Amino acid sequence: MHCVRPVLCLLGALAACGAVGFLGCCVYFDRKRRGDPAFRRRLRDSECDRGGEAAGRSEGYRVLWDPAKNEKLQELLQEVQTGELWLSRGEHRLGVEHLSNALVVCGQPQELLKVFQHTLPPKVFEMLFTKFRICQINMNEQEYLEDDHD
Repeated sequence: MHCVRPVLCLLGALAACGAVGFLGCCVYFDRKRRGDPAFRRRLRDSECDRGGEAAGRSEGYRVLWDPAKNEKLQELLQEVQTGELWLSRGEHRLGVEHLSNALVVCGQPQELLKVFQHTLPPKVFEMLFTKFRICQINMNEQEYLEDDHD
């Protein structure tokens, strides 16, 4: 029975060496692939094909989306930052007010709510969720009233 332990240790060491060797080969061939000029050219071409012909492209590089030009995103970030500031000062009501404004501005409020659910204390999240639902109801009523006047 005492012969089994060294065999298992040997098998474990061989498995570990095999795994390290495999990862080493992966790293080696990945570096070799990335260093190949043809790979870089294919990668650049595929990025250009996906992005289409961008107007602001210079010397083969396309201009990426500039968040500074997106007013809604700036407003969203400002509201989140202000809400976090108030929450850090212990002013939960003002913090929830600004975070709910961020949710109203956000294009995907359910995703942002999930983030807030994981990052905010449960009491504050419950306040935020309630406030957001009230804002949604008010917005729906306003849209309904605007539709009636048309």
